[in-house]
Amino acid sequence: MSLSNSASFIEPIDSSDSEIDSLPSSSTVSTADGDEYISDAEREWRESLQQLELMLTMIVVPVMGKYFGRKCAYWAWARFMEWKYPVEIVVTSPKLFKTTGAIEAAASL
Repeated sequence: MSLSNSASFIEPIDSSDSEIDSLPSSSTVSTADGDEYISDAEREWRESLQQLELMLTMIVVPVMGKYFGRKCAYWAWARFMEWKYPVEIVVTSPKLFKTTGAIEAAASL
């Protein structure tokens, strides 16, 4: 069973359509070259976002975690001491207590 050219499913290529179906010429910009044409403002914006992310992950989050972790530990230790022994833990100056906690959290930096 042989098929003739007129019965095949492949359409013949016209010379006018070959320009449309071909790969783009070298005068167009490829996606790899797209990074070269990013504006300076966009590049600086990305760099500033990256620096902000680094600052948050390397400085702010660990210091805040250390501060609130110590605050939670002091609270838990006070509750344990009140439960285990008949002792009442009273913070006489909350402002001084918070300041001391912040200084201790930043001391190891």
